[in-house]
Amino acid sequence: MSALKRSASPALESHLGLNASRSEVQYTHPAVRRSKRLKATTVAIKTKEEDYDEGLSPLTTSESTDEEVVVKKKTTVSRTRTTRQTASPAKQRRESSPRKAKPIQQALDVPHPTPANWREVYDKIKDMRSRIAAPVDTMGCHRAQLEETTPENQRFSTLVSLMLSSQTKDETTFTAVTKLREAVGGSLSVDAILAADESAIGNAICKVGFWRRKTQYIKQAAQILRDKFNSDVPKTVDELCSLPGVGPKMAFLALQDGWKLNVGIGVDVHVHRITNRLGWHKPATAKPEETRLNLQSWLPIELHPEINALLVGFGQTICTPVGPRCSDCELSNGLCPSARRNVKTKGRKALIATTSTATTASGPKIEIAVEAEVKVEENS
Repeated sequence: MSALKRSASPALESHLGLNASRSEVQYTHPAVRRSKRLKATTVAIKTKEEDYDEGLSPLTTSESTDEEVVVKKKTTVSRTRTTRQTASPAKQRRESSPRKAKPIQQALDVPHPTPANWREVYDKIKDMRSRIAAPVDTMGCHRAQLEETTPENQRFSTLVSLMLSSQTKDETTFTAVTKLREAVGGSLSVDAILAADESAIGNAICKVGFWRRKTQYIKQAAQILRDKFNSDVPKTVDELCSLPGVGPKMAFLALQDGWKLNVGIGVDVHVHRITNRLGWHKPATAKPEETRLNLQSWLPIELHPEINALLVGFGQTICTPVGPRCSDCELSNGLCPSARRNVKTKGRKALIATTSTATTASGPKIEIAVEAEVKVEENS
């Protein structure tokens, strides 16, 4: 576009120190892009670099006639607030001080009523479990410690296995723990985890759910254990729950398996689901922690360490989340209020009960039937 001679404003001339005539100042107006979004440009003044040497003002009187001033047309100017609000002193104190972990509730103020016939139901489940092997029996988190030789590593491997087990099947967790042990040098210890790269840990556990997050949790937990607990697993629920990625269920099971401390029930999705199906909670509980507090208030304390594995295996084989095997369950004769009547199943393989005592390096050799696609028909 050809240069247009226009008069510069007096303010601009005063700012630039121009004494030349108005006709000697040239402005070039580039074509404005015709679009809905116009790029914001600021006024740019082109001057010679040497004008700023020796403290000279840009475009002095003697040089103004030889210098061309180019001003880009200002199309849109967007202004943003650059002032930053200062937080109140109270908020600054809250942010600077570490948040205290809320203690884990240990008991209800008012105990839950003891369900009727609970003992008969419990004994029948125990009898069925003795005849049907489940994945938790040979690949549960308690088996991770069997590959370690020192008590500290046994407790730590149990904790790591529990951290990996969240939203992951026992078979997948067991395989991940085995690969992780190999990846860090043959033994699961705090020092071995800290010395390993996150990429090596991630590659070993990449089949478990949320493995990226769990990789960070394991690293962070190992650092805390070394700094605060002498590279060992703590002996209280609150201290365990202060570790990243560790919740109440993991804490109670870690204390039971690692320290042989019976301080509460580890409630997972199987225990939560089955006890509600059995009608042991009035009203029904919505969260596993509610289930735990109810159970602890009336279940005999000597049964607290065993109920988790008992109901987890029962939920893996018979009282499954989808399409429970009510026709194979001995509680369907009136002991279970959720039992389905006249159920016909298609495409489902039969349960395989085993009494084999043959063992391998990883435990008893068993055979578990894998369910095919299930179609359930109910007759009202």
